[in-house]
Amino acid sequence: MKPFLRSQLERYAQRLQELDFLLSREDIMADMAQYRTISREHAEVTQIAGRYARYQQREADLAAAQELLADPDMAEMAQEEIQGAQDELVALEDELQRLLLPKDPDDARAAFVEIRAGTGGDESALFAADLARMYTRHAANVGWKVEVLSANESELGGYKEVVLRVDGDNAYGALRFESGGHRVQRVPDTETQGRIHTSACTVAVMPEPDAATAITLNPADLRIDTFRASGAGGQHINKTDSAVRVVHIPTGIVAECQDGRSQHSNKAKALQVLQARIQEKERSERAAKEAATRKGLIGSGDRSDRIRTYNFPQGRLTDHRINLTLYKLLTIMEGDLDEVLQALQHAREAEQLAELGLD
Repeated sequence: MKPFLRSQLERYAQRLQELDFLLSREDIMADMAQYRTISREHAEVTQIAGRYARYQQREADLAAAQELLADPDMAEMAQEEIQGAQDELVALEDELQRLLLPKDPDDARAAFVEIRAGTGGDESALFAADLARMYTRHAANVGWKVEVLSANESELGGYKEVVLRVDGDNAYGALRFESGGHRVQRVPDTETQGRIHTSACTVAVMPEPDAATAITLNPADLRIDTFRASGAGGQHINKTDSAVRVVHIPTGIVAECQDGRSQHSNKAKALQVLQARIQEKERSERAAKEAATRKGLIGSGDRSDRIRTYNFPQGRLTDHRINLTLYKLLTIMEGDLDEVLQALQHAREAEQLAELGLD
């Protein structure tokens, strides 16, 4: 293990002792906000310190086994122990490198997932609905909650645009690399000649703004309209102007919400989405400038990036950023996204390790 990495890990072992002491203090336990903050750090530090302790134990095991090689009666057993310890040390060092990578504070936040139909007309709108269903089913599989904030439905039952709020452990961190262009190749239900059509949707994944750090919106820059919600929603939703649309005049960015039963609730949610979209615009502009000097493997998450193809005739999903091809498209569309999301996360970690010179 490189000295730099070992010195970093030694600090975690020391920090764990400090956090144990802090959590035992009565004044910390009396302040719930501070207690939660320290508890979260304690959980992260415990994981890293625990894996490093295991690494040190296996180093000691390896040294002891190497000493036994000189004994003919113990040599065979010692060789097996040496091989096992060396294999585990390699795996542990890789795991520890990944655990030490800087974490985006937004990763733990809820995510807004915006899906918009692109080229392909009705078929694109139907595919947008399929993507919304895919993310919703994946969320159910991992215990996340999904809320439809706004939906602009097409005539055939798809979505011209739909915005989901996904809340759960590491929701934004897991879904952040879904941003970009999603292309589908299949025979549409409306196709009578059996021809394969290609259409596309765009997905934008944005972290829900932190109330403490969210940008402040000047009321003079906003135009707020109320209207009657459309689509399924029961009798109430068709009788009152409960849906809200907010326009940020300087940028032209629009957000709307029609899911809630009250105008006040819909306005609050629409403002949250608007803040997220404005922040995402600023983030995208920064990423575009960075990409001019260094193009990352994962890309900037810009809508124009064609990131993935869903080929139904071949049952194939291809993520073009990391050259991942899986022949299990139907199960993926049913929400089995773990393999795809983990591959993207590992690719990003490899990028970070390369940047830090730890590869």
